[in-house]
Amino acid sequence: MKFLLTAFLCFLCVVKAEDRPNIVMIFIDDMGWSDFSCFGNSDAQTKNIDTLAAEGICFEQFYVNSPICSPSRVAISTGQYPQRWKINSYLARREVNKKRGMANWLDPKAPMLARSLKQAGYATGHFGKWHMGGQRNVGDAPLITEYGFDESLTNFEGLGPRLLPLVRTPQKPQFRKIWQDSEKLGRGEIFWTDRAKITDEFTKASIKFIQKAQADNKPFYINLWPDDVHSPFYPTLEGWHRGADKRSLYLSVLEEMDSQFAQLFDFIKADPKLKNNTLILICSDNGPEKDAGQAANLKGYKTHLYEGGIRSSLIAWGPGILAEDKQGTRNKQSVFFAIDIVPSILKLAGVNSQENYDGEDMADTLIGHSMASRKAPIYYDRPPDRKSYYGFQNLPDLAMRDGDWKLLCNYDGSNPQLYNITNDAGEQNNLSDDHPELTQKMIARLKAWKSTLPQIRIKKEVQ
Repeated sequence: MKFLLTAFLCFLCVVKAEDRPNIVMIFIDDMGWSDFSCFGNSDAQTKNIDTLAAEGICFEQFYVNSPICSPSRVAISTGQYPQRWKINSYLARREVNKKRGMANWLDPKAPMLARSLKQAGYATGHFGKWHMGGQRNVGDAPLITEYGFDESLTNFEGLGPRLLPLVRTPQKPQFRKIWQDSEKLGRGEIFWTDRAKITDEFTKASIKFIQKAQADNKPFYINLWPDDVHSPFYPTLEGWHRGADKRSLYLSVLEEMDSQFAQLFDFIKADPKLKNNTLILICSDNGPEKDAGQAANLKGYKTHLYEGGIRSSLIAWGPGILAEDKQGTRNKQSVFFAIDIVPSILKLAGVNSQENYDGEDMADTLIGHSMASRKAPIYYDRPPDRKSYYGFQNLPDLAMRDGDWKLLCNYDGSNPQLYNITNDAGEQNNLSDDHPELTQKMIARLKAWKSTLPQIRIKKEVQ
């Protein structure tokens, strides 16, 4: 009798799993807030992503949790501040990580969205850049599958099966290898691939994974994390028509990335069951490199705690999941963050987790049933090796967004900058002298938050 009851309950779980939403998380690398043409880019056209935007919801006040790669990826994977795991800048060679007081990889004990979904019956796949361990000369990091993924295919900043780039230019049309250190690490089959087509290969792998999940009657969660549009920029030979300057090559790579996503979008749309039960989320991991991407009137770039470094355009698409009256709209009001994505997806998937997240459940906002914002303030700690960068000197060490207000300051509270970010998204009018009590209150809260984190000591700042 006990066996029959267990079998019956498992059967019910399988039936229920069929109704759980499929999730595709597209996490673009180093793209500016206004780089999608639907967010204002008039120099290039992202027509396939624009189509999703026209059918979905565009969020204008979504933020990632770091202005640089690795910690941003940790945040959107764990639902926690990345500093808790001693990752607050990009992961590099082990000697460089040691100088910055950082871990060499994300601790597998961290609460992973993929693991929680897998335990709930989801098929989980990671296709694209990882950069949470297994980069440069760090060959003993855990494999991606040890973080809750059934399958993975990554690039030179991860372990397991991976695509390594072959590059060429019109002036030197013969392919040559780059990032060859990854090949020496082993621990996964190597596929040398045209750099201009690597996003295409990640996209094809995602489609194959979906087909397998369908055959197994499982809902799926997929990370599709291209290393586009990160420099160096190598579009197809045809993509050099704009010119060889940084901005022109960036725009060509951006358009080609959009084109390579199209096969996945078309595949999902062509299957009514997938179309009506799949949520696609698209954003960037941080702001753009200087002279490459753009962030409209937002101040700063990648590595900066100003808006240009941490605010990302976000598109949510899912005809059968989003509120019907919000499809094709822009949400300019709701403020939420990448760490909120984890508890929000778990809520949508009907998964109860016992983990302690820094993120909040923003599921109703994400799918258009609410215009609410995150309730708690959000905090930032700059990359420890970026005190001055991209022409900005003496950059603030800490930042905090609380409602309409944003404060930046140094670790000791000096050099405060207070902005009403709702009225001054470009951070031009420092109001700290006009609101001294609010400024001191926010400084105190920032310093209190910082004191709860592992204290990282670095030997030398990168200027």
